[in-house]
Amino acid sequence: MKWNHALTDYEHYLKIERGLSQNTIENYKLDVQKLIHYLEKHEITVTPTSISTEELQQFVYLTAAEINPRSQARLISGLKSFFNFMRFEKYREDSPVDLIEAPRLGRKLPETLSEKEIDQIIKSIDLSTPEGERNRAMLETLYSCGLRVSELVGLKISDLYFKEEFIRVTGKGNKQRFVPITSLAMKYISLYIHEIRVHLPIQEGHQDFVFLNRRGRQLTRAMIFTIIRQHAAKAGIKKKISPHTFRHSFATHLLTGGADLRAIQQMLGHESISTTEVYIHLNRSDLARTIRNYHPRRSGRGKF
Repeated sequence: MKWNHALTDYEHYLKIERGLSQNTIENYKLDVQKLIHYLEKHEITVTPTSISTEELQQFVYLTAAEINPRSQARLISGLKSFFNFMRFEKYREDSPVDLIEAPRLGRKLPETLSEKEIDQIIKSIDLSTPEGERNRAMLETLYSCGLRVSELVGLKISDLYFKEEFIRVTGKGNKQRFVPITSLAMKYISLYIHEIRVHLPIQEGHQDFVFLNRRGRQLTRAMIFTIIRQHAAKAGIKKKISPHTFRHSFATHLLTGGADLRAIQQMLGHESISTTEVYIHLNRSDLARTIRNYHPRRSGRGKF
């Protein structure tokens, strides 16, 4: 079996069997493509069915010198997925990645913004321009609903259920969920749709997308990153932030306010509660304060 044949079959498997998004599929393919490039560069003639653990280990060892431990762990995870697929389809009996250990990583806590910082960023937007009205609606929606950037750019008018105060979100693997939306976000979206968007030259195929560029086309993920960084700089925020920072802030502020972790998991669209539990670590000071204020042994005296 040739590498390009295996990679094509793998792509179909990720799309049809696992239902992953195209962005996720491209990332998985990239891990395998790095291996293929390495083999071609070093003129190593092995196939996906014959490559050994030793040959893969050498590839990982050489690559590790050029990337950080987190990227190395991501690469090994991607290769494990590919060779598990090979085993699942009975192209080979074993996985040559099983004995290769990924570097141990400490859990990296996500960067968050305070409520004041979010207000500063939104207040920095120039509302005298059509783009300003759009940007305010987008950032308020990110923070109000905890969306991923791909979910924001893919949001459609047909997904808005403002009478019920919900929006329908299409997440990873095209899985849909309903997320509550605040009255402020609904207000800004409505203003944008009825006052700004109606005057755009909307292109064929883009009529249902909520947020559009000046040419009437769906916004790109890269454009959202640029918009957020520009407004953060204008607001004097020194933190390195991205659209995901609004999502992290959404979850952190809900948890700090007393929201149930399971409810936050559903709103974020996390498959596993362990993914959502990272936000518990952000609130250790609040948890410690709870002990000091409410535990019956807080005074150190106790009852005998």
